[in-house]
Amino acid sequence: MEKASKVIVVLPAYQAERTLEQTVREIPRQIVDEIILVDDASSDRTMEIAEALHLVVERHPLNKGYGGNQKTCYSLALARGADIIIMLHPDYQYDPRLIPHFVDFIRNDYFDVMLGTRIRTRKEALAGGMPKYKYISNRFLTIFENIVTGQNLSEWHTGMRAYSRQVLEAIDFKHNSDDFVFDSQVLFQIIEHGFRIGEIPVPVRYFAEASSINFVRSVRYGVGTVLVALRFLVHKMFRMNRRDLQRTVTSRSSLPGSIL
Repeated sequence: MEKASKVIVVLPAYQAERTLEQTVREIPRQIVDEIILVDDASSDRTMEIAEALHLVVERHPLNKGYGGNQKTCYSLALARGADIIIMLHPDYQYDPRLIPHFVDFIRNDYFDVMLGTRIRTRKEALAGGMPKYKYISNRFLTIFENIVTGQNLSEWHTGMRAYSRQVLEAIDFKHNSDDFVFDSQVLFQIIEHGFRIGEIPVPVRYFAEASSINFVRSVRYGVGTVLVALRFLVHKMFRMNRRDLQRTVTSRSSLPGSIL
């Protein structure tokens, strides 16, 4: 990938007035060409602040959900010629100053996708304010997803990710869920296509102003993620069985006097 590749940060925003400006101020503009914010029908000053910060702004007249927001983010970034797309939650849970490292790994062709992992140690995650039930569920789901896919990622559920243009053009993200399980679906699609995934540790930052889904929605998200993983597993087993059948047919057809 050329060194002059275009880098666009996308911010899927909802009720982000308290943290948006701080997040944007720390995005390294020397490496980022554009910042796109998609407002998912917020009732606060998110749009007003985004426009004052001179971002590229799109607003959903009706709330489409977290996944629906990202669909618009990625479609806009691709349409505006992005070569590398950084998805960053505008709630300041993730440190924007790490963006150059995400970009370098993709730009220099080490990886196609970069994830910001908050899970280095249990002590760090909990000390950063991550609720214990979220830490436990994060660990359980990540281990389960790694077993299903054969990966060894330290976290599947991060809100700071970077993708090469080729990744988003290859996967069918537009037909994914409009809810939070969208992120998991994207990773399963990436693995299915054989793209390379790298990780960078990011600090854990939970605080009162940061957005966070409640316990009930977390449970629903967890169940949805398990179902996505099981569908992936069934699909993988079906493909393996079909390949075995094709090899058997090919082997038999090559035998002298075979009727196949």
